Amino acid sequence: MASQIITLVGVLLGAVTSFFAATLAERAKFRQALATRWDERKLDAYVEYVSCVKQASRAAKLALEARGRGEDPSEALAEMEAAEDRRSVLFEGLVLLAEDAASQAAATANERLWDLLRCAREPAGVSAARREELGSALVTALNTLHKAARADLAIGRSLTGGR
Repeated sequence: MASQIITLVGVLLGAVTSFFAATLAERAKFRQALATRWDERKLDAYVEYVSCVKQASRAAKLALEARGRGEDPSEALAEMEAAEDRRSVLFEGLVLLAEDAASQAAATANERLWDLLRCAREPAGVSAARREELGSALVTALNTLHKAARADLAIGRSLTGGR
């Protein structure tokens, strides 16, 4: 009788251990799938946001160049405003998904972009050197955002290093 009880306890202990091991493995698998899904969304948000900033910047430069040649900049300005409207929406999604450092870097990129857009809207009295300075400041802000985004997405980290 005692040997049957020991066997029964052994079977129950094995079943409980197996259950907990399977549960832990499933939880880890679920967490990994969830993290991967959010990382994919973050990457998409970063790419869309930066692309839109570049589109607005390019349109602003085209408007300034058109004015410099004595041409009508209205088409480039309309494209610039449309890109700025889209950037505003994309920024909200980025802030919801990104780490604080990346959100701050994106906010700085917004400010540098706005300086450039302001110059394109009202170019009177703005020298070519100042326009170049504004463009360089935006590139620097975007490079900082790229660095923060890479850190947020753990790009370049080893798989064993973890987060």
